[in-house]
Amino acid sequence: MTPSPHVEASVITEPDEQLAALARALAHPARVAIVRYLATTGTCVCGQIVSVLPLAQATVSQHLKVLKEAGLIQGEVDGPRTCYCVNPETLRRFQVLAASLPAPHEPNQPVVIR
Repeated sequence: MTPSPHVEASVITEPDEQLAALARALAHPARVAIVRYLATTGTCVCGQIVSVLPLAQATVSQHLKVLKEAGLIQGEVDGPRTCYCVNPETLRRFQVLAASLPAPHEPNQPVVIR
């Protein structure tokens, strides 16, 4: 990742890199919907994801691939199909990282990056 010209490289931390990677994986509403669906289902889902999204099978498969590569979901082969579950550790990590973002500053107040 190339730092912004206005930000010193030393302020970009490993948690910042992790948050950015997970945010990229969740940067599409369909992927957010998939993670939400899997998290609220509480079990592994085999083949039902396509039926809850208004998207083609190939599109859903691509979104599942992105989420799996980021570690947000896990997939296990069950015969001719793959069953997907949310990865609770990675989802909790994303929640912690996102919660670590500071609150917005007050208008007309300078922003200090430490």
